[in-house]
Amino acid sequence: MSLQVGLEALKQERFQEAVEILETFCRNSSDRASSDYLKAQMGLVKAYHRTGELEKAIALLQKLVQSENSQIREWAEKYRQALDNSKPANRATTAGVKLAMGGVGGSLAFASGVTITLLFGMVLALGLALVLIVGNDNPINGLLIAVPITLVFNLVAFFLSPLLMDMVQNWLYHTRWVDISELEVRSPETARILRRVCQQKNLKIPRLGIIQDQNPTAFTYGSLPNSARLVVSEGLFKYLDDDEVATVYAHELGHIVHWDFAVMTVASTLVQICYLIYTTFRSLGRGGNNKIKDAFQTAATTAYIFYIVGTYMVLYLSRTREYFADHFSAETTGNPNALSRALVKIAYGIVEEGSRTKEPSRLIEGTRALGIYDPKAASSAGTAYRIAADTQKVGRVFLWDMFNPWGWWMELNSTHPLTGKRVRALSTYAEQLGLAVEFDMGRIIGEGKTLNKSKLYGNFFLDVVLYGAETIGFIGGSIIGIILISNSQSNSVGLVLGSPLIGLGLGILIKAFVMFPDYSKAQPLDVLTLMSDPYASPLRGRPAKLKGELIGRGDAGSKFGSDMMIQDRTGLLYLHYSSRFGPIGNFLFGMKRVQSLIGSNIGATGWFRRGVAPWMDLIELKSDSGTIVNSYHRFWAMVLGSLLMIGGIITVIAVK
Repeated sequence: MSLQVGLEALKQERFQEAVEILETFCRNSSDRASSDYLKAQMGLVKAYHRTGELEKAIALLQKLVQSENSQIREWAEKYRQALDNSKPANRATTAGVKLAMGGVGGSLAFASGVTITLLFGMVLALGLALVLIVGNDNPINGLLIAVPITLVFNLVAFFLSPLLMDMVQNWLYHTRWVDISELEVRSPETARILRRVCQQKNLKIPRLGIIQDQNPTAFTYGSLPNSARLVVSEGLFKYLDDDEVATVYAHELGHIVHWDFAVMTVASTLVQICYLIYTTFRSLGRGGNNKIKDAFQTAATTAYIFYIVGTYMVLYLSRTREYFADHFSAETTGNPNALSRALVKIAYGIVEEGSRTKEPSRLIEGTRALGIYDPKAASSAGTAYRIAADTQKVGRVFLWDMFNPWGWWMELNSTHPLTGKRVRALSTYAEQLGLAVEFDMGRIIGEGKTLNKSKLYGNFFLDVVLYGAETIGFIGGSIIGIILISNSQSNSVGLVLGSPLIGLGLGILIKAFVMFPDYSKAQPLDVLTLMSDPYASPLRGRPAKLKGELIGRGDAGSKFGSDMMIQDRTGLLYLHYSSRFGPIGNFLFGMKRVQSLIGSNIGATGWFRRGVAPWMDLIELKSDSGTIVNSYHRFWAMVLGSLLMIGGIITVIAVK
C-alpha cells in the first residue's frame, strides 16, 4: 500500500486504517533513511496517539529523536513533550491491555442483554394464555398455536425494536441525533475511542443521540450491532470530564460488541414459553381422572418454578452484562479509575438535579433498566460525593453494598450490580494496570472485615423472621390450638378458630413494634451519616431526626403523590407519608397539602430504612411556619393486630 493512501486515511481520521497501511509501508520499505519512510514514521506516531496506543507512539518517538535528520529530531522532541503534557494522570499509557476479571460477573455466555423485549413478550404470553389456552376445549392445540406466535412476535420485535424505540425516544424525550463530528467537539477522547473500537471490531459507528435532560445517563438499544443506538443525556457532559465521558461511551460500546440484545431476546423467549407451558398444564389439571390431574398439576408447578427461576436468571444476566461492559471500558480506555469516578459522579448528578426539581426525572425513571446506573441506588454514593469529593467518605457508603446481607438480597432483585461492587471490580483493573487506585476499596474491605458479623447476620436473620411474622404467628397459633385441644381432650371449635387469629394478631403487633420502635429518643442526624450505617435494614427502622428543606415530591410524574424529598446539607432522602385513612387519605394529602409545603424548611422525625434506595417512614413533620404534619405508619398494623387478637380471644371463649 502507498504512503499517500495511509496519510490520506490519517487526514480523514480513519486512524486504525492508517496504522495498518503505514505499518505495512514501513515493513516493506528498503530505504530507512528516505523521506517517505520518515514521513510514514511520523504519520504512525500520530495514528498511534489517536488510537490510544501511547506506548507504541512513545517508543517510535524515542527512535525518531535519534534521527540524523535535525528537523525530524526537533519534531519528535516537541511531539514527545506535547504527548507527556497531554497524557492524563493515573491511567495506562496503552489502551487495550487484557485485564483479568477474577471471577467478577460470572460468565458472559449467560450474561448480556436488556429486559425490554421480556416486558413485551410477557404481556403477549399472558394475553395468548387467556385467549388460546385458559377455557379452551383443547389446551394442547392452544399451546401449539401460542408458542409459535410468541416466537414470531419476539422475532419481529427483535428486528423492529430499534425503530419502535426511536419513536418512543423522540416522543418522550425529544432525542436529537448527532454525527460523530459534533460529538468530537464535546468530547474529543470519546470520538477517538468510538472510531478506534468500531474500526477494530469492524462495526458501524452507532447512531448517536443526545437528550436535553440535565440528569446524567447513558444507554444503548437495538437488535444487531450495526443497528445499535447509543444515547446519552446532556447531563453527562455537564457532570463528567472528557476522559470520564469517554469511559461511559466505551461501557455502552461494550454492550454493542458483546451483542447483548440477541442473547437477552433468546433468554426472555424461553422464560415466556415456560409461562405458557405452566398456564397450559394448570388448565389441563382441572379435569380428568385423579392420576392425570395430579400429573398435570405437577407439570404446571414445575413450569412455574422454571418461570420464576428464569426471571431471576434474566435479572442475573442484566447485572452481569454491566460487569462485562465495565471491563470492556477499562480495557478499551486503559482508564478504569475514570469509570469509577464517572459512576459516582452520575449518582451525584442524579441527586443534584433531583434537588432542583419538584418531581423526579421521567428520563431517569423511564430508562432505569437500560441505563448505565440504577437511579434508585444514586442516593448513597451521590450524597457522599455531594458533600465532599473525598474517596474515603464516598467509600464508606459502599460498606452496606459490600457487607450487609440485605445488599445481596436487594441486588438479587435488581437489574444493576450495587455500585460498591462495580467500583471494587474497577479498582482491581486499575491495580493490574499499575495505577494508583482512587477509590481505595482495599481499605473499605479491611474496614468491612472489622464489622460485627454476628450483628450483621443476626439482624438479617431477625429481619427474615420478622418479614414472615404474620405467617409464623398464624401457623404457630394453629399448632398451639391443636396441642391444647389434644391435651385437654376437648373438641372446642372456638379454640381451633380463635388460636390462629390470636397468633396472626400477635405476629402483626410484634412486627409493628420491631419495624417502628420507640422514637422518643430519636437523635438529630444527617442524611450522609444515616447512609453510611453498614447495619441499616429495610425492615428495622432507625429512629432519627433530620432538618432541611422540603424540595419536592418523591413520585415520578405524580401530581398528587404523598411522598416527599428532604434535602439537608449532606444530601437527599425520601420521606414516606402514611395517612390514618389509608390510600384515600394519602391521595388527599398529596393533592391538598404537599404543594404548599414544598420549599419550606422543616424538621422531620421518622424511621430510617436502607434498601437499594434509602428512605424514611415519616412520623412527624414540622415546618418553620408552624405547620405540623403527622404520619401514621404503624396505626393500621396496631389496629388490625389488636382486633385480630381480641376477635380470637372472644372466639375461644364464646364458641364451643
